Amino acid sequence: MSHVPQHTPELRVAAQHLGRRRFLTVAGAAAALAFSVNLPTAGPAAAAELDARKITADPFTLGVASGDPLPESVLLWTRLAPKPYETGGGLPAQRVDVRWELAHDERFRRIARHGTAAAHPEFNHSVHVEVDGLAPGRVYYYRFRAGNWISETGRTRTAPAASRRVSELTLAAVSCQAYHDGYFTAYKHLAEDDVDVVFHLGDYLYEYAVDSVGGARKYTDRVLPDVFHRETVTLEDYRLRYALYKSDPDLRAAHAAHPFVVTWDDHETENNYADDTSENDDPPAEFLLRRASAYRAYWENQPLRRPQLPTGPDAQLYRRLVWGRLAQFDILDTRQYRSDQAYGDGSHVPGPESDDPARTITGATQERWLIDGWRRSRALWNVVPQQVTFSERRLDLNAQAKLSMDAWDGYRASRERVLAGAKAARVENLMVLTGDVHVGYAFDIKDDFADPASRTLGTEIVATSITSGKDGAEKPANWDTYTRANPHLKFYNGRRGYVTVGLGESEARADFKTVSAVSVPGAPITTAASFVTEVGDQGLRPA
Repeated sequence: MSHVPQHTPELRVAAQHLGRRRFLTVAGAAAALAFSVNLPTAGPAAAAELDARKITADPFTLGVASGDPLPESVLLWTRLAPKPYETGGGLPAQRVDVRWELAHDERFRRIARHGTAAAHPEFNHSVHVEVDGLAPGRVYYYRFRAGNWISETGRTRTAPAASRRVSELTLAAVSCQAYHDGYFTAYKHLAEDDVDVVFHLGDYLYEYAVDSVGGARKYTDRVLPDVFHRETVTLEDYRLRYALYKSDPDLRAAHAAHPFVVTWDDHETENNYADDTSENDDPPAEFLLRRASAYRAYWENQPLRRPQLPTGPDAQLYRRLVWGRLAQFDILDTRQYRSDQAYGDGSHVPGPESDDPARTITGATQERWLIDGWRRSRALWNVVPQQVTFSERRLDLNAQAKLSMDAWDGYRASRERVLAGAKAARVENLMVLTGDVHVGYAFDIKDDFADPASRTLGTEIVATSITSGKDGAEKPANWDTYTRANPHLKFYNGRRGYVTVGLGESEARADFKTVSAVSVPGAPITTAASFVTEVGDQGLRPA
C-alpha cells in the first residue's frame, strides 16, 4: 500500500531553495534546517532557564532509558514532557536543569556518580548523560530529578573490560513495534526477563496514522488526539509520535529494566526508503529534509551517545561494542547508504539489476569498517545486529525463485563481499541478528545457499515483531513453502514476541519467546523453540 504524505509548507519552501549537492554539505544542511534542528547556543542568545520548581505536573511521563554500555561508561536518557501529547511536551522554550544520580543500590544509599544536565528546548527537552569513570562489568541504578519531581528508577550495567575473559552473556533482540497493531505485552515480559542487554533492530515506531482508539488496541478508556491521526513528516510529527510510543507502560518498563542498543530500519523515517530515495520518489532534497527531521527525533528519543547526533540528514549510527573477549557487536545501518531497491522493490527473480556488483546495502565505507573490525577482533563471538534478512530466503518453489529486493537478497554482491571478508578474517563464530519481517526465523548461513551441503559460515537469528502484523499465527500460510524452499531455514514462527540469545564459551543458545495475542493486553509468554550452535562448529540444532 502506498502512503502519500502531505508535505508541509516549510519542507517545500526549504526544498525549493536547495539543490541536493548543496544540501549534503554541513553548511547547506544547517541553513536549510534552521527551522527545525537548530542547536543550543551559549551566551546571551541561549534559551532562558525555567525554574524546575514551577513544573506542576510529572515531567517524566516518557520514562527513563540507558544504552550503549562501555566498560567504564553508560549513557542515561530521559525527556521532560508533563503534557507528552502536546507540542513542546507542555514546557516553554526554555532550558531546564535536571539532576541525575547513579548508584550501586536501588535505594540510592551508595551514590557512584551524580550531576546536573541541561534539558534544552532545541532537543525537545531530552537529556543524554554520558557517565564515565565507572567500574567495568557492574550493575548500577539511576534516576533523574526536576524540581520536586523524581523519575522512576532505571537499572543498567557497564560492559566487562575489553581484555577480560567472560564466560556468558544473555542478550535479547526485539524489532517492529507498530503501536496501532496491538499491545506491547512482549515488553512487559522482557522487563521481567534476566538479560544483560537488549538490541533493538529497527522499526521502533511507524510513520502511519494512529486513530483515536489506537488502531487494533481499540481503546475504550481514552481518546488519542488528532495529532497522531496523520503520517509523520515534520520534526514535530516525529517527536509527538515518539511521545505516544514512549508513554506505553510496557515499553517504559523494558527500558527501565535493561540497557538498550538501538539501530533504525525504515519506518522510523518512511517505509522502504533507500538513501535519498523515498518510497514515492519525492524530490531528493525534499525527502532529505524529512529524513533530517526523522533522524533528529530518533536521536532525541533514544539512549544514544553524542557521536550519533545527526548533522542535517546524516548520522553515523553504525558502531562497535565489545563484551570482554566473549563478543564483539558490529551494529549496522542498512538504510542510510544503500542503493535503491532493484526492480521497483518488492519480490523478484534475481537478475542483472539486482546482482550488479556496484550495488550496496551498507555503503562502501561501512562495509570496509565491518570487515576491518573482524580482522582486528579478539572476540570469541562476532555478532552483527542489523535490520533485514541476511540469509537467502526463497519465496516460492520455482527453479528460479523470487527473492525480497528489500533484503540482502536484493544486494547479493554486498552479501558475497561481507561473507568473503568474514572468511578472510577467519571469523569462526558469526551470528547475525535481524528484525524487519514480523516473524521468527533461524537460519544457517551457508557458503553457497544453492548447496545445502556447503559449509555453514554462521547463524542468523531473526526476532519476530513486538506487535507489527497484529496477532499473527504459529504457522503462517506460506510456512510449508518457505521451509521446503529453504533447507537452511531451521525455524519459522509467525507469533509476536522476542528472542533471547545466550552466548557462552562452548555454544550459543537462542530461545524464541512468543505471546498468544497482542490484540488484547496481558497475554502470557511461552518459549516456542530453542536452538544451539557450537563454538567452532556452526549450525543450528534443536536444544
